[in-house]
Amino acid sequence: MIGRKKNKAKETQFTEQITSIRGKLYRLAYCYVKNEQEALDIVSDATYKGYLAFMKADTVTYFDSWMSRIVINTAIDYMYRSKPMLVLEDFTQGLEAPVENVSIEAKMDLYNALDRLRPEEKTYIILKYFVSLSFREMAEVLAVPENTVKSRFYRIMQQLKAYLIEGEVDSI
Repeated sequence: MIGRKKNKAKETQFTEQITSIRGKLYRLAYCYVKNEQEALDIVSDATYKGYLAFMKADTVTYFDSWMSRIVINTAIDYMYRSKPMLVLEDFTQGLEAPVENVSIEAKMDLYNALDRLRPEEKTYIILKYFVSLSFREMAEVLAVPENTVKSRFYRIMQQLKAYLIEGEVDSI
């Protein structure tokens, strides 16, 4: 009886915590797949994985970071399993940064350059610019030292910059 009450309390705790961050988890998944249904599938799978792990764990600290990491891993796994496809919907929906006077072409170039990154590299850009995490928060989510996050982030930014410059040269 005590075990059943404890499980019910853990279920309630998980439900409350997941409900409070579900929008953030969806946006995170959407940044990877740029498709509403696929993002919902990823969040659903990640929530199930998180629930199973949460029920087995004694305690989970930093629930938000912990679930974000599960969503990231689920999204990366999904991307590796699925075949590349052309998405014809408005993939900037919900991802736009508050930048004025940026042409559609410039946005397309940026998203095309982002798509050239490996999913693990894309994670750093998504966490920094689309989820607005600090380097310290990124380190918590990625479970790596903060200095490692910074060095990888700046290396990836140089790579992204090179892709964008390369795209400008190709279009001339």
